[in-house]
Amino acid sequence: MWQDPIVEEVHKIRDAHAAKHNYSLKAIYEALKEEEAKSKHEFIKLPPKLVKEEVQSA
Repeated sequence: MWQDPIVEEVHKIRDAHAAKHNYSLKAIYEALKEEEAKSKHEFIKLPPKLVKEEVQSA
């Protein structure tokens, strides 16, 4: 199977970041929010989209 070297690099970076935070989703989230707060970029928060439930007939 062909492997994309860019995707492999992204996976390595993502794994290293997760390992740095002991693979804790809460710790990863908090670290990302901390970086976001330090950033000079403007972040836009959009309201959640409502998803219509589809009714399936049996």
